Amino acid sequence: MPKQIYITRRIPDAGLKLLDEKGIHYDMCDEHNPPCKKDIIKKLKKKQYDGVISFLTDPIDKDVFDACPTAKIFANFSVGFNNVDIEEAKKRNIAVTNTPGTSNTAVAEHTLALMLALTTRLTEGDRYMRAGKYKGWDPCLLVGTDMKGKVIGLVGTGAIGSEVARTLKHGFGSTIIYSDVVENKALEEETGAVKKEMDELLKTADIVSLHCPLLPSTTHLINEDKLKMMKKTAFLVNTSRGPVVDEIALVKALQNKTIQGAALDVFEFEPKLTKGLAKLENVILTPHIASARESARNMMAEIVAKNVISVLEDGKALNSVIK
Repeated sequence: MPKQIYITRRIPDAGLKLLDEKGIHYDMCDEHNPPCKKDIIKKLKKKQYDGVISFLTDPIDKDVFDACPTAKIFANFSVGFNNVDIEEAKKRNIAVTNTPGTSNTAVAEHTLALMLALTTRLTEGDRYMRAGKYKGWDPCLLVGTDMKGKVIGLVGTGAIGSEVARTLKHGFGSTIIYSDVVENKALEEETGAVKKEMDELLKTADIVSLHCPLLPSTTHLINEDKLKMMKKTAFLVNTSRGPVVDEIALVKALQNKTIQGAALDVFEFEPKLTKGLAKLENVILTPHIASARESARNMMAEIVAKNVISVLEDGKALNSVIK
């Protein structure tokens, strides 16, 4: 009997082609909006699926596992996997995989774009023009600040943080400081990056960029007290996970000009925005699109498909997140 899997939202054809070649049947939700947990459970109860391709927006927990007891794998179409109850999956001997390395370049480039947009006041200028406010060149209009020579504080120097550091060092002559649980000797040698304690980094950096995973220890890592440590001229950039930042505290800090500005691609209560955030002129908001590149999405689709195929054929996960 052919293997069957469920895909909670459409993935690129690059992944579907691999499944087709292996004769793995799939049902796939065509909705663009994230399904709620209730809908996922309802779909999974319809058949005895051998596996599931899930997304970071899908809550995968005990109830979902109960709805699909035949599933041998939940392949997350994402680098992150904080949406999956890993301990529960481990108890049930269910493989959980992710797509590491697929979005390094895309997220790094998006991070740099946000930094440049903040320092050049690019989005403010766009809104200014669209509102019909431009009456002619003015030397005092929307004056920004240079990127060149800035001190950049990176919180987390994994693959994405390291890519950001290299580009900033070689492209803008930035001074790189970083905070991480481990020393990144390779990055230090290549960019001259200096490891700092978190508080010292916040007090020193002109731009603080977040590249850490979401863990209990990193939830609200940036809170009211930490924001007060930053320079009044500093910017905060978050392309990691929304709850790393206490957004209520951030809104207050931006309103009070505790820091100069912020750029966010991820949000604490996603997809909802914290009250007051959208009304601020000194914040840039993008809809979780840092990894939205055709190359990255195709690679992610191929990896989730290969993980499904490997587990169903050989019982081995290629990118297991379960230790």
